[in-house]
Amino acid sequence: MTHPAANSLKRLLLSIIELGGYPDFKPLYRQAGYEVESAASVRKALGLLKKLSPDVIVAEFNFQSDFRDRTSSLESLLAVVQRTPKTRVIVFYEKDHAHQLTRLTNQYPIHETLPFPIDTAKLEQSLQRAAAG
Repeated sequence: MTHPAANSLKRLLLSIIELGGYPDFKPLYRQAGYEVESAASVRKALGLLKKLSPDVIVAEFNFQSDFRDRTSSLESLLAVVQRTPKTRVIVFYEKDHAHQLTRLTNQYPIHETLPFPIDTAKLEQSLQRAAAG
Protein backbone atom coordinates (compact mmCIF):
# COMPACT_ATOMS: atom_id res chain seq x y z
CA MET A 1 0.00 0.00 0.00
CA THR A 2 1.23 3.48 -0.89
CA HIS A 3 1.83 5.90 1.93
CA PRO A 4 -0.79 8.72 1.71
CA ALA A 5 1.87 11.44 1.82
CA ALA A 6 3.57 9.92 -1.23
CA ASN A 7 0.58 10.86 -3.39
CA SER A 8 0.82 14.53 -2.46
CA LEU A 9 4.43 14.54 -3.61
CA LYS A 10 3.72 13.31 -7.14
CA ARG A 11 6.49 13.93 -9.56
CA LEU A 12 5.77 14.53 -13.23
CA LEU A 13 7.11 12.30 -15.99
CA LEU A 14 6.79 13.13 -19.69
CA SER A 15 6.84 10.04 -21.88
CA ILE A 16 7.60 10.63 -25.56
CA ILE A 17 6.68 7.62 -27.67
CA GLU A 18 7.39 8.21 -31.35
CA LEU A 19 8.03 4.68 -32.60
CA GLY A 20 6.95 2.49 -29.70
CA GLY A 21 7.01 -1.23 -30.28
CA TYR A 22 7.73 -1.90 -26.62
CA PRO A 23 5.51 -2.36 -23.54
CA ASP A 24 3.49 0.51 -22.12
CA PHE A 25 5.53 1.58 -19.10
CA LYS A 26 2.87 3.94 -17.68
CA PRO A 27 1.95 1.48 -14.88
CA LEU A 28 5.65 1.24 -13.93
CA TYR A 29 6.01 5.05 -14.02
CA ARG A 30 2.95 5.45 -11.78
CA GLN A 31 4.15 2.72 -9.42
CA ALA A 32 7.44 4.65 -9.13
CA GLY A 33 5.44 7.69 -7.97
CA TYR A 34 5.12 9.67 -11.18
CA GLU A 35 2.13 11.37 -12.71
CA VAL A 36 2.42 10.65 -16.46
CA GLU A 37 1.95 12.94 -19.46
CA SER A 38 2.49 11.53 -22.94
CA ALA A 39 3.41 12.93 -26.33
CA ALA A 40 3.55 11.13 -29.67
CA SER A 41 6.37 13.28 -31.05
CA VAL A 42 9.18 15.54 -29.93
CA ARG A 43 7.37 18.46 -31.58
CA LYS A 44 4.30 17.84 -29.38
CA ALA A 45 6.53 17.38 -26.33
CA LEU A 46 8.17 20.74 -26.99
CA GLY A 47 4.70 22.31 -26.92
CA LEU A 48 3.94 20.60 -23.60
CA LEU A 49 7.22 21.85 -22.13
CA LYS A 50 5.91 25.42 -22.47
CA LYS A 51 3.25 24.52 -19.87
CA LEU A 52 4.87 21.70 -17.90
CA SER A 53 8.08 21.28 -15.98
CA PRO A 54 8.56 17.52 -15.76
CA ASP A 55 10.90 15.95 -13.25
CA VAL A 56 11.72 13.19 -15.75
CA ILE A 57 11.44 12.86 -19.51
CA VAL A 58 11.61 9.40 -21.08
CA ALA A 59 12.25 9.55 -24.81
CA GLU A 60 13.46 7.38 -27.67
CA PHE A 61 16.61 8.08 -29.63
CA ASN A 62 15.57 7.65 -33.25
CA PHE A 63 18.70 8.10 -35.30
CA GLN A 64 17.83 9.89 -38.53
CA SER A 65 20.67 9.81 -41.02
CA ASP A 66 18.78 12.16 -43.36
CA PHE A 67 19.20 15.08 -40.92
CA ARG A 68 21.98 17.32 -42.16
CA ASP A 69 22.97 19.08 -38.96
CA ARG A 70 21.77 16.78 -36.18
CA THR A 71 21.29 13.10 -35.39
CA SER A 72 17.63 13.12 -34.35
CA SER A 73 14.74 15.30 -33.24
CA LEU A 74 15.78 14.45 -29.69
CA GLU A 75 18.51 17.10 -30.01
CA SER A 76 15.87 19.85 -30.19
CA LEU A 77 14.28 18.53 -27.00
CA LEU A 78 17.60 18.27 -25.17
CA ALA A 79 18.51 21.83 -26.14
CA VAL A 80 15.31 23.07 -24.47
CA VAL A 81 15.60 20.75 -21.46
CA GLN A 82 19.08 21.92 -20.56
CA ARG A 83 17.44 25.20 -19.47
CA THR A 84 15.69 23.22 -16.70
CA PRO A 85 18.62 21.53 -14.94
CA LYS A 86 16.38 19.63 -12.49
CA THR A 87 14.72 17.68 -15.31
CA ARG A 88 16.27 14.23 -15.76
CA VAL A 89 16.21 12.64 -19.22
CA ILE A 90 16.16 8.89 -19.76
CA VAL A 91 16.74 7.78 -23.34
CA PHE A 92 15.80 4.44 -24.91
CA TYR A 93 17.96 3.46 -27.87
CA GLU A 94 18.76 0.73 -30.37
CA LYS A 95 22.16 -0.85 -29.67
CA ASP A 96 23.05 -0.33 -33.36
CA HIS A 97 22.78 3.44 -32.79
CA ALA A 98 24.90 3.63 -29.63
CA HIS A 99 27.72 5.39 -31.50
CA GLN A 100 25.39 8.15 -32.75
CA LEU A 101 23.83 8.49 -29.30
CA THR A 102 27.30 9.12 -27.84
CA ARG A 103 27.38 12.41 -29.75
CA LEU A 104 24.29 13.50 -27.78
CA THR A 105 25.48 12.23 -24.41
CA ASN A 106 28.73 14.17 -24.90
CA GLN A 107 26.85 17.37 -25.76
CA TYR A 108 23.79 17.30 -23.47
CA PRO A 109 23.11 16.22 -19.88
CA ILE A 110 21.32 12.87 -20.15
CA HIS A 111 20.53 11.10 -16.87
CA GLU A 112 20.70 7.58 -18.28
CA THR A 113 20.43 5.60 -21.50
CA LEU A 114 18.78 2.20 -21.72
CA PRO A 115 19.13 -0.13 -24.72
CA PHE A 116 16.23 -2.01 -26.30
CA PRO A 117 14.76 -4.38 -25.24
CA ILE A 118 14.15 -2.32 -22.12
CA ASP A 119 14.92 -4.14 -18.88
CA THR A 120 12.06 -3.07 -16.58
CA ALA A 121 14.19 -3.54 -13.45
CA LYS A 122 16.87 -1.20 -14.87
CA LEU A 123 14.20 1.32 -15.87
CA GLU A 124 12.77 1.21 -12.37
CA GLN A 125 16.25 1.75 -10.86
CA SER A 126 16.86 4.63 -13.25
CA LEU A 127 13.58 6.27 -12.19
CA GLN A 128 14.54 5.86 -8.53
CA ARG A 129 17.94 7.47 -9.18
CA ALA A 130 16.24 10.32 -11.06
CA ALA A 131 13.87 10.89 -8.13
CA ALA A 132 16.80 10.92 -5.70
CA GLY A 133 18.42 13.69 -7.72
